[in-house]
Amino acid sequence: MRGRRVTVIDLTPAEHEHSAAIDEAARWLAITPKRQRDKPAVPLLRERFGLTAAEACQAIAAANLILARAV
Repeated sequence: MRGRRVTVIDLTPAEHEHSAAIDEAARWLAITPKRQRDKPAVPLLRERFGLTAAEACQAIAAANLILARAV
């Protein structure tokens, strides 16, 4: 494979930022009672934390794990 170049792109910082936002949203969702939320979870997390719909779903799943561990 002479003459071929492979470009490696490091996406770690951006991925870490997204992961941190998802973690923060999950913690917030786990500690905020449903009666204090004025919208369904996905639109609320998208608006409040700037997540995509898929990331909001990941945050919801993570919040459920947090709550399950607390029992």
